Amino acid sequence: MEKSSFLGHLQELRSRILKSLVVILTCFLALVYFSNDIYLILSEPLLSFLPDDSSMIATEVASPFLTPLKLTFYVSLLLSMPFLLNQIWKFIAPGMYENEKSLSFLLMLSSLILFYLGVLFTYFLVLPLVFSFFTAAAPDGILIMTDISRYLDFVLSMMFAFSIAFEIPVFIFLLIWSGISSSESLRSKRPYVIIGCFTVGMLVTPPDVISQSLLAIPAWILFELGIVMANLFVKKTEEKL
Repeated sequence: MEKSSFLGHLQELRSRILKSLVVILTCFLALVYFSNDIYLILSEPLLSFLPDDSSMIATEVASPFLTPLKLTFYVSLLLSMPFLLNQIWKFIAPGMYENEKSLSFLLMLSSLILFYLGVLFTYFLVLPLVFSFFTAAAPDGILIMTDISRYLDFVLSMMFAFSIAFEIPVFIFLLIWSGISSSESLRSKRPYVIIGCFTVGMLVTPPDVISQSLLAIPAWILFELGIVMANLFVKKTEEKL
């Protein structure tokens, strides 16, 4: 009986993985024709600050073809995330209690929204400020010509770093809700958290004060937001009991 149940779970997992792969592939095939246009959109924060006599370049033979395709794949993955999380939810939800289902669904939805906000924050605010600083700081006589592949790697790493930072409220909420820590304990560690935010910002962003601060300050604010939201949830739970 247990073996049959275990095999059933494996088959369900396989089915959901296959469905997820089909959705990702469908998104990719739908977007692949627009790969170059998508790359131009991503490169806009840099292109808007480049001098008229400068441009982006490709230093490898296959880069003009492979780099936009690589970006299209990541965009497909990003667009498929709601479906992927839905498949994960449907797989784990049957083994939960009703109150756990509600909380888990809200946490998953919050994580998705915060991840998207991190991507948008990076594209519309962080990248323009960073590239504005870098291009203005270039010595006279130096023509800025960035490789398209390296630019993509840089932007993706920045977006990933900020998207993870935007997940801090969910992480703090889980710490307090699970009883691993308390809001009082976390507040007492605020100075260390602030130092940690700036240290992480220094390690994962370019070596300039602007990009470091743009990661550290929102991370600190999100840390405080996580404590507030966890306290409100715990208070409401205690009132119901």
